[in-house]
Amino acid sequence: MQITIDLPDNLALSEPDLRREVAIALFQQELVTLGTASQIAGMHQMEFQQLIGNRGICIHYDIEEFEEDVQGLRDRGWL
Repeated sequence: MQITIDLPDNLALSEPDLRREVAIALFQQELVTLGTASQIAGMHQMEFQQLIGNRGICIHYDIEEFEEDVQGLRDRGWL
């Protein structure tokens, strides 16, 4: 999906900054997953985790997500 937003010229946010802020807001409201928020922000997931951690935002991570991550590691032969 593509959305066009008209912003004031004096707004001191670049497009990447705005994408990060939108991603953070959506993640905080639990409207998107960590992975999706990372994609919206245009960042590697670990970079996005560091960004939200620096802002004191907790990662929503439940048992199901943990199990998916473990399976992903097994699929790659890391476990």
